[in-house]
Amino acid sequence: MIYLQNISKVYRTRNIETLALDNINLEIQKSEFLSIMGPSGCGKSTMLNVIGLLDEPTDGKLILDGVEINGHNDKALAALRNRKLGFVFQNFHLISSLNVQDNVELPLLYRKVSPGERRKLTEEVLEKVGLSHRRKHFPSELSGGQCQRVAVARALVGKPEILLADEPTGNLDSKMGDDIMNLLSSLNKELGTTIVMVTHDRQLANQTERIIHLFDGRKVN
Repeated sequence: MIYLQNISKVYRTRNIETLALDNINLEIQKSEFLSIMGPSGCGKSTMLNVIGLLDEPTDGKLILDGVEINGHNDKALAALRNRKLGFVFQNFHLISSLNVQDNVELPLLYRKVSPGERRKLTEEVLEKVGLSHRRKHFPSELSGGQCQRVAVARALVGKPEILLADEPTGNLDSKMGDDIMNLLSSLNKELGTTIVMVTHDRQLANQTERIIHLFDGRKVN
């Protein structure tokens, strides 16, 4: 489903060149739950951004669900992201002025989904993450774990085939972190969602089907 072929990523400034990813080859199967581990600065988030079409590789080829991504313009990439990908971030990235329902509906606005259908899809996904009773609350009225559940619901409302999670439990205590991991695991098993998760936590990584280790931008055994 996702193929990275000889992917490298170099960040350049006037005086410095940083090799963030070095010749990465990786195949991720449909419905797989995979984690990416490694020390800070090893390229984990860069790799996730490349898979998520948020960053373009300097060299190599990315194939997503049979489509070679290289050469797509920004509009085409945005359409692919909106249709196929969902994102969950460590810091939630909820809009504080919007209530839970409106935060979750947001991705559907870009698809021009009708108000009635948006409401239906939002209610379904909030039920799935156990937050139907909180749909009119604002982020400031929720716990950290509840905010992350809202973020997961927002990522899932468009029924993406692939969910990308960057340290999704990093700002949560162990109990809330376990709840989020259980939620991700159930989504993977029940819906067949392909999940790629960046984490520094070995205990969490061990709950996934496969672990990819990065060191200095390279994939290591």
